[in-house]
Amino acid sequence: QVHLVESGGGSVQAGGSLRLSCAASGYTVSIYCMAWFRQVPGKEPEGVAVIDSDGRTTYADSVTSQFTISRDTAKNTLYLQMNSLKPEDTAMYTCAAREKYGDCGVALRLKGFRDWGQGTQVTVSS
Repeated sequence: QVHLVESGGGSVQAGGSLRLSCAASGYTVSIYCMAWFRQVPGKEPEGVAVIDSDGRTTYADSVTSQFTISRDTAKNTLYLQMNSLKPEDTAMYTCAAREKYGDCGVALRLKGFRDWGQGTQVTVSS
């Protein structure tokens, strides 16, 4: 079992930056993929980016701002650096972990993750 807690959200102006963090605890050695999703009211969650245990990354085509996903295995922490933020980036950002081996990019598209955090709100003003 993996427990995920996000932090780092907030309110910024367009063009600003934020770095989100996701702290993982529990049986973290089992984690293969870690990902960021985002959701706005009335819409389904969408994948943002994913990284596997070897550091390989995949970004969703819907991401038009300058996002970078990274992972610190020693600290069991996932990050999302968000630069040049736009109002359309406003959403609840949630991290997720996948414990089964597989294609993490496919898992991002199909939401194939078992463990989810509760999210951190990002609001970008114009």
